[in-house]
Amino acid sequence: MTTSRTLTDRYVEATLRRVPGRQRPDIERELRASIADAVDDHLAAGSDPAEAELAVLTELGDPARLAAGYADRPLHLIGPGLYLDYVRVLTALLATVVPAVAAVVGLMRGLHGAPAPSVAGDTLRAALTAGLHIAFWTTLVFVIIERTAASRGTPARPWTPAALPHPPPSRRARYGELIALTVVTVLFTTFVLLSPVVSTETDADGDAIGLFSPRLWETGEVHLFIALVIASLAFAYARHHVRWSVPFAVAGSMVDLACPLMLIWLAANDRLLNPAFVQAAGWPPSVPRWITTGLVVLSIGTLVHTVLDGLARARRR
Repeated sequence: MTTSRTLTDRYVEATLRRVPGRQRPDIERELRASIADAVDDHLAAGSDPAEAELAVLTELGDPARLAAGYADRPLHLIGPGLYLDYVRVLTALLATVVPAVAAVVGLMRGLHGAPAPSVAGDTLRAALTAGLHIAFWTTLVFVIIERTAASRGTPARPWTPAALPHPPPSRRARYGELIALTVVTVLFTTFVLLSPVVSTETDADGDAIGLFSPRLWETGEVHLFIALVIASLAFAYARHHVRWSVPFAVAGSMVDLACPLMLIWLAANDRLLNPAFVQAAGWPPSVPRWITTGLVVLSIGTLVHTVLDGLARARRR
């Protein structure tokens, strides 16, 4: 047995070890024929047989890589066909879900009277844990998709100009939206803050009975909620004047998500309406339930809109 033949046998054996057994006979015949033809070409050019064999095997490269090509097995976690979608999905999830988790944990810990260092630590740990889980599971899903035969056989979706981002609204339209948002915010905060002294119902002494539970003022929850609403308005203005960045997007998403989350928590725990007002107004028991349900549904809709808006902003950026 010559050295050149030994090299060929060793190369073929190293390649066949990495392909499915049922494909090995066909691959071996094809590979040996390709090597023989390439060697003949080198010999015809005047090369030495040993040098020709060595040159051909060197050109073929690593047997593991060649076997992956025969077996249609990718040598990467996520290929170019899915990489852009992977980055978009991962970025959107990190920019929306992580702030939401951090806002919920921080809000719950704060409302339960935890000290500020504990609130900050728990919020940071929750954000890091959520980010790690999102990164791991998103990557795993795309790795599975990359290695699924059906997805490899499906041609990539062609790009068309329809995929270009829509132009942003005009400056006048943006300021019109901000003015409308400001008016709604001012009216809402005024209504909430004046509700204890301006009411349609009064007690035996003629004092107003507020629509909202007095516990909101006793615990300071109403002031926290108003602060979040004002902060959300401030971020709405900042989005039109501050350059987009990941920290800014995360902070804005946390504030936008904190308002409806806090409202859901207050409504779910019957901490919104004043029982004395309900009794004085003569409302049946179903009315407070419908009001609470409506506020929860409205808050969930706001959450969905915030998440979708965050996804759209992350994709545009």
